[in-house]
Amino acid sequence: MELTVVREPSKNGCTLGEMSVDGIHECWTCEDEIREVKIPGKTAIPQGRYRVVLTQSQRFKKVLPELLNVPGFSGVRIHSGNTSEDTEGCILVGEEKGSDRVLRSREAMLELMAMLSGVMEVGEQVWIEVKNP
Repeated sequence: MELTVVREPSKNGCTLGEMSVDGIHECWTCEDEIREVKIPGKTAIPQGRYRVVLTQSQRFKKVLPELLNVPGFSGVRIHSGNTSEDTEGCILVGEEKGSDRVLRSREAMLELMAMLSGVMEVGEQVWIEVKNP
């Protein structure tokens, strides 16, 4: 399975984007600002292609998607939240988007988790490609 996040230009301290699954729109995304130099907790991950696995999150106390081998980052996850204040380099998902946030995030996360769990249970790998504007 291939996830793709196509980012919009950063504005107001956040970066919105669209996530597709195998080329079909799945949800909207919200991340920290895209920066040339990393500011811890305030910078979106570098564009690139990353393997996604499901692992137990110490912070959230539940299984969440984790992006592996992100240069300069660790513990990068896809999770629910609404604004860039809710992330520290992670990707937030939502069913709707506003000017600087995603909305109905829990619903989007439940749907994405069901899809990811299903394909991973049968041994399929999941990858995500993050593209800058």
